[in-house]
Amino acid sequence: MAAVCIRPSLHVFCRRWQVRASPVPLARHFAAAASLASDLDKVRNFGISAHIDSGKTTLTERVLLYTGKIKEIHEVRGKDGVGATMDHMELEREKGITITSAATFCSWKANGVDHHMNLIDTPGHVDFTIEVERALRVLDGAVMICCGVGGVQSQTVTVDRQMKRYEVPRVIFINKLDRYGADPFHVMGQIRKKLGLTVQPVQLPIGEEDNFKGLCDLVEMKASYFEGKDGMDRRFDVIPEALKSKVSELRGNLLETLADLDDEFAEVFLEKEEVPAEDIHAAIRRTTLARTFCPMFMGSAYKNKGVQDLLDGVCRYLPSPLDRKNMAMHPDDEEQLVELKPDPKEPLVAYAFKIQDHPLAGQVTYMRVYQGKVAKGDSIMNMMTDKKLSVKRLVRMHSNEVKDVNEAVAGDIVALAGVDCESGVTFTDGKSRLTCSTMFVPDPVMSLSVSASRDDQARFQRALKRFQREDPTFRVEVKQDTNETIISGMGELHLEVYCERMRRDFKVESLQTGQPKVNYRETITQRTEYNYLHKRQSGGRGQYGKVIGYFEPIPVEERDGNEDGINFISKLTGNEIPPNYVPAIEKGFKQATQKGLLTGNPLIHMRCVLEDGASHEVDSSSEAFQAAAQGAYENFYREAGPVVLEPLMQVEVIFPSEFQSQTLQTLNGREGSIQSTQAVSGDTSMVQAVVPLRRMFGYSSDLRSVTQGQGEFSMEFLEYAEMPQQKQDELVAELRKQPSA
Repeated sequence: MAAVCIRPSLHVFCRRWQVRASPVPLARHFAAAASLASDLDKVRNFGISAHIDSGKTTLTERVLLYTGKIKEIHEVRGKDGVGATMDHMELEREKGITITSAATFCSWKANGVDHHMNLIDTPGHVDFTIEVERALRVLDGAVMICCGVGGVQSQTVTVDRQMKRYEVPRVIFINKLDRYGADPFHVMGQIRKKLGLTVQPVQLPIGEEDNFKGLCDLVEMKASYFEGKDGMDRRFDVIPEALKSKVSELRGNLLETLADLDDEFAEVFLEKEEVPAEDIHAAIRRTTLARTFCPMFMGSAYKNKGVQDLLDGVCRYLPSPLDRKNMAMHPDDEEQLVELKPDPKEPLVAYAFKIQDHPLAGQVTYMRVYQGKVAKGDSIMNMMTDKKLSVKRLVRMHSNEVKDVNEAVAGDIVALAGVDCESGVTFTDGKSRLTCSTMFVPDPVMSLSVSASRDDQARFQRALKRFQREDPTFRVEVKQDTNETIISGMGELHLEVYCERMRRDFKVESLQTGQPKVNYRETITQRTEYNYLHKRQSGGRGQYGKVIGYFEPIPVEERDGNEDGINFISKLTGNEIPPNYVPAIEKGFKQATQKGLLTGNPLIHMRCVLEDGASHEVDSSSEAFQAAAQGAYENFYREAGPVVLEPLMQVEVIFPSEFQSQTLQTLNGREGSIQSTQAVSGDTSMVQAVVPLRRMFGYSSDLRSVTQGQGEFSMEFLEYAEMPQQKQDELVAELRKQPSA
């Protein structure tokens, strides 16, 4: 919720600053790259994230133009057939969506000072959410885009959650203000309500929809207009007379909010009748870095309006590497955290967050240098394998183009070319043994069987290995009993893209795919006690292990977002079971619960408690107690009321309002639970619903059919929930008929 002024009687309206009209167009501002070692406070490592189709790649294209990185604009799905610079994959240009995050670097002069920027454009589709995770893991700040018409949508909520997970400060950009129905203040209300952010505009649009002409700066009290070819010339002028009252009101709200959030600014606000702009900028920066406030910018990237002002805001308000506290884990104790210093004189610590194949450079490993420096020819240590490797080539990436550099220092984002490693590894110079924490990796929700002919097997296997190394959410499993290869991922589009890449990039022309399968889970619904003795004697030393305890479901309030596996607790009080056997018992339970006895899917939300047991001086061993745990699970699991859980998806559908009844019917017919329906603009509506993933296959065709091709939808994983009993029985019966079940 927005902050409320606690000193209304002391509120003083600001003087309306008069700015002399400047009829001379201002040239675009771009500068040479700052020297990172000496000007680290002028470095901005930031990403652009949003819901799909909010204009991330379009905005990035303008950023590259105005900073002088590119000479002309190419649009997403452009008629010229070139496509946006950051969508370098052929599939991205065909589908008109971003599939993989792309990095670039550029420079911008803000407030008379050169700033070096490392920018990552991320996908908006939930199927490629790992690209957002890995970008936010290494970035210092972010621009979160919201569509001026669509507002806060499903993936906006996911992006917000990711930014909070990595404690990334952000500025907000309300895009597409040129579109019919755009309302930035309605979107601001959604941001406050749905995301719980304290946000105030720092700009006011001049004109609405088709008449959107420019922006009023609430801090500097001047108007910006974007003129010339592609809006290259930013002209400042006085605020239009008709908007002065609204500007004064919004500026007052901004100052009150900042005074409530920042004690230093509160003193200035109360003591000075006219608050200087620099004090306001400083307060916005402090509160943005503290993540207690988000300044809201506005514009239309497609119409080339507001982007230069946003770049100024990125430089003014988002953090430099000096402003962020980054921690690494101590080699002897992972609980002990060590703060990394963004100093090139310290021992090297760098984190490889992404790998990709490049047609000319081989494997390109993107990495963030947190501490120290790395240069071409250096020898660095891979902390995952404890092996040294030589830095033969160090590059900066501009989309899919590479530029060789001699060295990189703390705070920079660069790439190693031709180095064989996994993503998620830490590099050091060998003097430091620190490791960086890994990023959050969601579990796959959908599976697909794939196969290829004997002639294509080598290329097929090479593709699968490459994709697993590139993408932690892409999993491969070979069923031992049927020799069937199963790939798992975040959704239909995710798996479809990888299958298409196998055909195109790896020439697996014989690739065959089966029907998509849902990744179910199992759990228990009631507590049950177990008492199991594993005893085996077959000449010589036997096996003996007895375990006593209980299984119970983990209550909802204790799950803490943990969807992985089970929770093991030892409550042993005596020495009936020697302590050195307890890890084997835990291992036995965790291995056994990887395969539920109803559907063969892993268990979640289950607690295995060990209370007692017995051992034998000669015959007990780790193997015996591991087998005892597995036996206890297999013999007592069905007494705990096992059920099948299925993934539920949060589905968001946007469609012409005239097709509302037909659209709702498509969701109801798929066992959907309608959460809300609202008008997005005059003739467009949006419905949010929760639908089982098993019923979402083929939904795109149905939606296009009932909306004359005008409807679109997005979905993201919400939670695992118990299947209806009838559907559960049908699933179990179907799986039992299959030889692989």
